[in-house]
Amino acid sequence: MAETATALRTVAHNVRSARVRAGLSLEELGRRAQVSKGALVALEKAQGNPNLATLVRLADTLGISVSALMQGPHEGRVRIVAADAVAPLWTGERGSEARLMLTTSGPAPVEVWRWRLEPDEEYPSHPHQAGVVETVSVVSGRMVLVVDGSEHPLAVGQTATFDGDTAHTYRGSGTEPCDLIMTVHLPPGPAAPA
Repeated sequence: MAETATALRTVAHNVRSARVRAGLSLEELGRRAQVSKGALVALEKAQGNPNLATLVRLADTLGISVSALMQGPHEGRVRIVAADAVAPLWTGERGSEARLMLTTSGPAPVEVWRWRLEPDEEYPSHPHQAGVVETVSVVSGRMVLVVDGSEHPLAVGQTATFDGDTAHTYRGSGTEPCDLIMTVHLPPGPAAPA
């Protein structure tokens, strides 16, 4: 429980800092991200429980990565993250999950995700900001990637890439869970303040 409270305080601080840097009021950020002002006020007070879709909309609107909203300051030159040290940001009813492992630094950050999709369970994603490119590599099992209504079956050992600025869905297929690594390549953002 203490870890959840600490994580929520970090998200609250990072959302407020990014909003202020962007020069956005709560109302304007809410309008652009399609999140209610009340939910934003609660989030900036470290209250509530924002879901993955809300965090993605806020990050896209603020022009930063999801993990930039979730992570504290980096320590050291090398970061090593164990999957069990990162809480899932999405958990499906059948046991599927998505974990944001880390985001690289630099002007065009890359998010690294680990996903497990149970058979026939899916996660529909709204379109991201222009310039976002996603890559999905299937490590075990099978999945179907749906991009702009077109289905693309993927099996172990296959990798697909696509522009993330259109509707897309990840769905487990076959009889076994599908494990995959996803990277989300973000467009260069504004220079970070010194």
